[in-house]
Amino acid sequence: MTELTIAGIRRGNKFSPNHIGNDAAIFLLTAEELRKKGYSVNEYTESDLLTKDIREDFLFNMARDWSSIRMLQHMEDNGRLIINSGYGIENCTREKMTRLFMAEHIPCPRSIILRTDEDPDEALEEAGFDDCWIKRNDFHAIHREDVTYVRHLEEAKGILKEYALRGIHTAVINEHLVGDLVKFYGVTGTDFFYWFYPNTQHSKFGYEKVNGEAHAITFDKESLRRLCHDAAGILNLQIYGGDCIIDEDGTIRLIDFNDWPSFAPCRMQAAPYIALCIHRLITAR
Repeated sequence: MTELTIAGIRRGNKFSPNHIGNDAAIFLLTAEELRKKGYSVNEYTESDLLTKDIREDFLFNMARDWSSIRMLQHMEDNGRLIINSGYGIENCTREKMTRLFMAEHIPCPRSIILRTDEDPDEALEEAGFDDCWIKRNDFHAIHREDVTYVRHLEEAKGILKEYALRGIHTAVINEHLVGDLVKFYGVTGTDFFYWFYPNTQHSKFGYEKVNGEAHAITFDKESLRRLCHDAAGILNLQIYGGDCIIDEDGTIRLIDFNDWPSFAPCRMQAAPYIALCIHRLITAR
């Protein structure tokens, strides 16, 4: 093929809590695989999106800053191919993702969305959550407190007050699901799909401790792959990962979904497929 120059946008370090090296590794491997396919890859940082004149028509990115996302959306609106789409990245923020999953009947925890400056007693009691997860609505987690497990109402009220003081106006509250925690990674349009039981060594904030050791509950692996593929389509993602809970009867429910995660336990296997996905999307243009 005639050499085509494309752009790759790295993730800003503050959006890679405890995973700076892992995020950088999958980015570099993907860029190298694209070069093997004959592309010239210009590498940029997130801040370059706002300070440099990036002219490439095709961009792959791991951006997370709101200013970066808005710039990517602007580029996409003006005809450039952006992978993942800036709109897909925005869809992975908690409130948007929760509303999309509920509207499209994607299996997920029962959830409510509350303002942080209001008394949550009535809403939590009506929902019947004995213990739950409180998550900031508007952003990916970059601090441990952005996703918090609480065991009772008073603890929940304290976290919501803290969010209000931090300027977080709305929170998504998910019921706590009991079962095996499973992490997954996928690349749409390819055969790549990888899942595993996480441990505290592969963790941003140690939340895996809440569900404890997996019991290897039997579940339908193909159903998990199809569910994740459907969810990625709803969110407008090609390169994705996330978490789910396997109930004791094998029921699968998604509890988190992310645009372009680190692929840390499988990045050597994943990078060629990510490059293939990007290549196919470019050639389809």
